Amino acid sequence: MQNFEITPIGKINLNDDGMFIELEPRYIPALQGLDGFSHINVIWWFSDFDNEETRNIFETHQPYKNAPPVMGIFATRSPIRPNPLALTTAQVIGIDYAKGILQIAYIDANNGTPVLDIKPYTPSLDRAEIPSVPQWCSHWPKSLEESEDFNWENEFNF
Repeated sequence: MQNFEITPIGKINLNDDGMFIELEPRYIPALQGLDGFSHINVIWWFSDFDNEETRNIFETHQPYKNAPPVMGIFATRSPIRPNPLALTTAQVIGIDYAKGILQIAYIDANNGTPVLDIKPYTPSLDRAEIPSVPQWCSHWPKSLEESEDFNWENEFNF
């Protein structure tokens, strides 16, 4: 099996001023043309869960209250995965092109988390008009905007 080398392009910075993606200086030119996109897809590394033990867990016991009793990791958004990759769609608040800093509305990553890539969110490629989900999570919000006011604490068993 082939192994891959991944080099982070930056990191998450969470502080009193908000949530930011800070790029390594060499990647700043890659921001050209990003203006005008309201959202981005951020691919990041669940660095706090990257160890041999968690990479070998493939099932979990009912992470969501209404879910089946046992779920495969690929049916969850758990940080415990064979390859601890994460994907978050984030609203862009602002971009400092000179410093290579993107301010975003929200990301479910910890401070200092490595960012692996950024892609513009484009509805023609990233949005499904009529997605289907299992019955146990069909009451979840239908958009990022609706998720802001949803009581997610009532959904999880952790």
